Formats: sequence, C-alpha cells, structure tokens
Amino acid sequence: MTTTDTGLAPAVSAVDGERIVTPQPGPPKKRRRFSRRAGGLTPYGLLIPASLVLAAIVGWPLIQLLITSMQEFGRAQVFGAAPTWVWFDNYVDVLTDATFYEVLGRSLVFAAVCVVTTMVLGTLMALLLQRLPKGFRLLLSIGMLLAWAMPPLSATIVWGWMFDTDYGVINSVLVNVFGLEQFASHPWLINPLSFFVVAGIIIVWGAVPFVAFTIYAGLTQVPDEVLEAAQLDGAGAFKRFRLITFPYLKPIFLITTILQIIWDLKVFTQIFALQDIGGIRALTNTLGVYIYQVSIAGGDFGTGGAIAVITAIILMTVSLYYVRQTIKEEEL
Repeated sequence: MTTTDTGLAPAVSAVDGERIVTPQPGPPKKRRRFSRRAGGLTPYGLLIPASLVLAAIVGWPLIQLLITSMQEFGRAQVFGAAPTWVWFDNYVDVLTDATFYEVLGRSLVFAAVCVVTTMVLGTLMALLLQRLPKGFRLLLSIGMLLAWAMPPLSATIVWGWMFDTDYGVINSVLVNVFGLEQFASHPWLINPLSFFVVAGIIIVWGAVPFVAFTIYAGLTQVPDEVLEAAQLDGAGAFKRFRLITFPYLKPIFLITTILQIIWDLKVFTQIFALQDIGGIRALTNTLGVYIYQVSIAGGDFGTGGAIAVITAIILMTVSLYYVRQTIKEEEL
C-alpha cells in the first residue's frame, strides 16, 4: 500500500501489510474578516418601513428647522412674505448673546440636579420594591403608576396650588405644624431659587416611577446565589450593591441616566405652567421655554430655529455617547 510521508511513523493496522498514517493537513483557511450576518438582508428589509416613517415624521421637520434657522423668518414670512437667507448670522447672534449662555447654564445645572435626584430616589424605590411584601409592593406600585400617568400640566397645576402663597397646603403645614412663622404667605414662585425647587419637585415626582420600575426589573435578573455568596464572605448591603448589583445593571443605569438628561434638559411644560402661575420669566427661563419665547411669542423664528438646532446638537451629543457606550458593552 502506498502512503504519503508525513514525517510521522506509520501505525500498524489489523490488516496484514497495511500501515495507517495521519492524513496530511491541508493549507490553512483564510479567516473571513467580516462574517455574514444571520438572515442576510432580511433584518435590513424589516427596518425599511420604520425608517421611512421616522424619515417622514422626524427627518423632514429637522430639514425645515435647519432651513428656517438660516433665514430671516418672522411674522411677515408666516403670512406669505419671502424669507431672506442670512445663512449663519442667526447662529452668530445666538452664540454671542449673553442671555443664551445664562439660560443654557441655568438649564444644565437644573437638569443635573434633577437627574441626580431622580436616579438616587428611583434606585432607592427599586430596592424598596424588592424587599417589600407582595401586598405593600403592589400598593406602592399603584401609587407610582398614578404619579407617572398624571399629565405634566395637571401635575404642575396641582403642585402650584399646594405651594400657593395664601392658601397653599405647604405654607399651612410649615406654619401650623412646624411653627415656622416666616413661611406665612411665603411666595415660593417669586424667588428664582425656590421656583426651581418647586419645579424640580414636580419633575422628579413624575420621573422617579420610570426609573424605579426599570431598575426593579433589572434587579430581578441579578443572580441570588452571587449575592448570597458575597454576604457569606462578609460583604455588607452597600458593598454588595457597589460590587455586584451595579455592574450587572450598568447598562440599565446608563440608558435611564441618558434618557433623564435628555428629558430634563428640554423640559417645557412644568416651567412654562409655573411661570404662568407666578414665576418671573426672565429669571426662570430654561432652553425649552426660551426657544418658545424667542420664536413663537417673539416672532423671530429664524433665531428660535438656531437655538433649537444648537439644543438638538447638545442632545445628540449625549445620545451618541450612549450609543458609543452600548457598542463598547456589546464588544466585551
């Protein structure tokens, strides 16, 4: 029997005169750099209808906004006058306006405080839901759902009544229960600091349920045996949360934080309604309200569009950071 020399001694076969040799390996196959995704082009085809809807609902208004932001577009243009192209003059006016930076800084600080407060309270509520008995957990969940389901305008009106100067429940409790006479007829909405305290309470009150339910859903997926092992090793509750629970829920914390930043940075309804109740607009404007006052109330749609584009760029930067972090998590 003829065999190919492979550099190894042939083994003896059970058949007389036959030798068994190791098959010679063929040339190594080249590794494909890009593997074909399972399903071929089907996933992309399924995305086409949703992409077309998004392009029609979101894409076209964004293009119109960009065009308007580069034009001198006022009330005359609304009634048919031809707009004048000014290109980037509106952006230059906005970026050299001290009022814009004042509003931007106020919005960033207010959003940061609201986001941190919402995430901390939402996490504590999620941990509380995990430890409560079934009946109390159901009762607390219903209460948070009612707060979450209340429209922002309705919530703002209710809280505005509670902080009313003469007939508000808050002033009455502070004076009659705690004996703080300085809060008799205290105008909460006149002072900008206390105005944002009230606005922050309204925003956080409506946002905590979303964070609590989202994190609570993630807590149910943390392996109990890992937590029990850490407890047997002497790790306390805070240490178990920091070293075990938080790493498991890091993607959930990331997405909820990003969403809260986006929502709180462009908040409009609560601030606008509180200003109507008694706030001073010039001292309490945030980006959303400022865009409305410049464009709709002031009639300068070109400048208002430029402010809106700058705000959109800021929000897109935050969103891109989330996408980048998500891709990193998937690659690990």
